[in-house]
Amino acid sequence: MSIFKKIITSKVFTAVAFTAAAGLLIFSSVGGTQAALTYYSENYTSRVQMYDIGVTIVENGRNISYRNYVPNSNYVWDQYRGQLLQYMIPEGEELKLDVAYPENLSIINSGMENGTSIDTYSRVIIYKYWLDKDGKKITDLDPDLIDLHLVNIGTDWIIDTAASSPERTVLYYNKLLKVGETSPAFADTITVNGIIATKVTQTEGTRSENGKTYRTLTTTYDYDGIQFILEAVVNSIQNHNAEKAAMSVWGRPISIAEDGTLSLK
Repeated sequence: MSIFKKIITSKVFTAVAFTAAAGLLIFSSVGGTQAALTYYSENYTSRVQMYDIGVTIVENGRNISYRNYVPNSNYVWDQYRGQLLQYMIPEGEELKLDVAYPENLSIINSGMENGTSIDTYSRVIIYKYWLDKDGKKITDLDPDLIDLHLVNIGTDWIIDTAASSPERTVLYYNKLLKVGETSPAFADTITVNGIIATKVTQTEGTRSENGKTYRTLTTTYDYDGIQFILEAVVNSIQNHNAEKAAMSVWGRPISIAEDGTLSLK
């Protein structure tokens, strides 16, 4: 029994197993994140020059993804779809669970780069979920364990609670985003909850040594090797006739006040 007790109570054993689980988690998670830009309904292009709109996702001061129309071109776009969290962990370090890492996210009306002058209203959809070692979605692991801390909610950003779920959060910037302007941040940190490293399976067995047989207990992490996914998708519409544009593009009724403030109906 002495060998059995030593295996399940050893602090060294627990620390080594925990580090391995955390390392595998971050190794696969970084490559799976996305910053995507989607755009506007084609059936609305006849009413306004939608191709003049430009939008950029900014992460911790870096332009991660953008889509801008190239002026005087035949509907050519200058676009780049980057990855979030590429610079989340300092070089040479591993992910630490329960640690808040900087994840300052905002958007830019980058139409100015094209010499245009279309102000916009914008929506951001955030997706958070888990994948197993084979890239399949894990349905029994709470997306809220990926804690993207939202900021400026109610003052600059509105959560569409009717369209949101634990896996998806829909945000609207409630002000007109003028050409060349950067919105206030809608997130500032991201934290992976350490509870995932406490979900373990223990299997009893035996081992032989010097002609004697000892009982053993093997601990494996239920979510070893999983990856977390964070995606940000931006949709922008022009300010002209914005209420009708919102229904056409977003399928969402909105109201625009005289001062330009957006609210959800």
